[in-house]
Amino acid sequence: MDLSLKGMKALVCGSSQGIGKEIALDLANEGVEVVLMARSEEKLKRVINKLSTKNNQKHKYIIADFEDDNDLNKKIISFDKTHNTNFDILINNTGGPPPGRIVDAEVKDFEKYMKMHLHCSHILTKYCLNNMKDNGYGRIINIISISVKSPIDNLGVSNTVRWAMASWAKTLSNEVAEYGITVNNVLPGFTMTERLKKLINTNAKTQKIDPVKIEDNYKNIIPSKRFGEPEEVASLVTFLSSKKAGYINGINIPVDGGYLSNL
Repeated sequence: MDLSLKGMKALVCGSSQGIGKEIALDLANEGVEVVLMARSEEKLKRVINKLSTKNNQKHKYIIADFEDDNDLNKKIISFDKTHNTNFDILINNTGGPPPGRIVDAEVKDFEKYMKMHLHCSHILTKYCLNNMKDNGYGRIINIISISVKSPIDNLGVSNTVRWAMASWAKTLSNEVAEYGITVNNVLPGFTMTERLKKLINTNAKTQKIDPVKIEDNYKNIIPSKRFGEPEEVASLVTFLSSKKAGYINGINIPVDGGYLSNL
């Protein structure tokens, strides 16, 4: 399927590893010029060297730490002055809060991760919106979690923040749809990333059992009996970035192997 993405430009957050990295790779393979964003320059350099340039794309990266939303704002403004890049596609993707029960969380934990997720996504979205409106085309895709539909045990702060992101995105989708801009949320299920490994190890430690047992328990409650791969999430994101997905707007799409029981 030709997704007609050649020549488009995308800003992909959290793209130094995991799902964000695979999204960047997949978009580049479709001819998109990608700007990576993450805090580790070493990792960003490794990823950018792997991006396809078969359509003479000139990929770039921005070093930014989402724990400092003011610095992020300065970084994107500075990048714009230097490169004057107008993005057609924005992928909001940020590492989630560490595992833990909500009753053990402090107020500062919510503040920190609301800033990293909601505040930073809002800053980048506002930066991209004017050009998207002028072009009559834009794709804003948020990588969130299946916890939007069903809270996950021992991810108290994460469940809360993800819900806030989903509500923000739905509201935004209604406001910008008339300009040819879509806003959608992709909800990865149990996907083989460093974050999942941490969750497994944390739960194993809490329950004082072998991590392999925790892993098997998770797989047994997934109809497909396996974990997802980051590439599988990336494939959906690439489709949603295309013109062919123009009438898909304001929804939450799980990529979870059938885990969620509700429609």
